[in-house]
Amino acid sequence: MDTGEGAPASPGVPGVARSRLVAVGCFTAFLGVVSGGMVGVLVAKAVAFLTRAPACTGIPTCDWYLYWAGGAAIGGATLPLLAVRSLRRSRSTDPRQDPAPAGQEGNRGPN
Repeated sequence: MDTGEGAPASPGVPGVARSRLVAVGCFTAFLGVVSGGMVGVLVAKAVAFLTRAPACTGIPTCDWYLYWAGGAAIGGATLPLLAVRSLRRSRSTDPRQDPAPAGQEGNRGPN
């Protein structure tokens, strides 16, 4: 099945090219790593405040890199998963993409 963009559609994902899913996944993986790392450092700062950990000069906490790595791993895995799943779901449930059943061409609901 051709989507009109030069790439064949993914099986089971009508109208969405596989290359588009890969591109969205790679781009959101980068964004997930960066944003997850920032959230991880924020969590590290909160943990350091609550546990009254000793302060290091010039950086948020002494062990910020551990929290950054954990947040980056979680963000880099979950954001692409959620984005691609949402893209697949929205395209597969879009009523404009499905042809009308035989005999019901005019029964699309109120206009």
